[in-house]
Amino acid sequence: MLKEFFELLNDILLKMTWLNNLVDDILVSVFNMDTNTLIFSSLSFFIYDVIKIFILLSFLIYVSSYIQTYFTVERTRHVLSKFKGIGANIVGALLGTITPFCSCSSIPIFIGFTRAGLPIGVTFSFLISSPLVDLASVVLLASIFGWKIALIYVAVGIILAVIGGTLISVFKMEKYVEDFVLQGDIVTLEEGEILTRKQRHKYAFDQVNEIVKRVWKYVIIGVLIGAIIHGYIPADFINSILGSNKWYSVLVAAFAGIPMYADIFGTLPIAEALVLKGVGIGTVLAFMMAVTTLSIPSIILLKKVVKNKLLITFVAIVSIGIILVGYIFNYIIII
Repeated sequence: MLKEFFELLNDILLKMTWLNNLVDDILVSVFNMDTNTLIFSSLSFFIYDVIKIFILLSFLIYVSSYIQTYFTVERTRHVLSKFKGIGANIVGALLGTITPFCSCSSIPIFIGFTRAGLPIGVTFSFLISSPLVDLASVVLLASIFGWKIALIYVAVGIILAVIGGTLISVFKMEKYVEDFVLQGDIVTLEEGEILTRKQRHKYAFDQVNEIVKRVWKYVIIGVLIGAIIHGYIPADFINSILGSNKWYSVLVAAFAGIPMYADIFGTLPIAEALVLKGVGIGTVLAFMMAVTTLSIPSIILLKKVVKNKLLITFVAIVSIGIILVGYIFNYIIII
């Protein structure tokens, strides 16, 4: 009974099956659309996903931003400075999951951490996990794929961040950071700096406004692509390219994600449509991870602060990790 209760809550609050049914009923009763047509399938997918994602996104950004007021950049740096070795990498990766910065906004934070003297591997663990895993993306993943896949995604993202940062430490890549990164003033954490509850709520509301303005077009584009895939592209065609039985599907998905620049919120609708067409979960995860961690804009920004050898090492480690994750999920782990 307890399991059924939580499944009911999941259907109502996360998957919003009532919303899907409502959209379908309106399309049929108000617009007299035939449920068996391709346009109905695509339009239903588009309207339902756009409304659901923006409802969940606004709520989750508010909650995660409120939590973030307790983990400012300075405070996060202060916490990280207390740990050493692989433990520091683990803490860096974990802190990245509760400080929801995108891949591009993480670069200035990387500069601040490095300038403060934190080990380069720790800053890269944070740099990998911050855009890859956060509260909003986890709940949105759960709303589409279920909690099992969402939690596995979190675990994989953290492991990838820890391994990536640890390897960069082992390779002693500190000397490949640009000189200007290590120069300049260090902002210290002000003792006794406490926000009021009203200030925290205002910050959270402002973050909702700012982030939704920044990502709405990527969400719309992502849902539109997902709707086209869902309604118009035959499953046989997609499986001929990205089917889980194709050895190259993970490689294609990973490299297809790199030119894109979108938050995970924009990639989720595409991932959802691909899974519904029978694409393996490993292939989909590889695509999502490539978009969020290796997009061309974030690589260009990173190039401004590190030298080529460190940049190539970072891209190689993360790329190999993403591809391995894809193949492991497609051929070893059965969801």
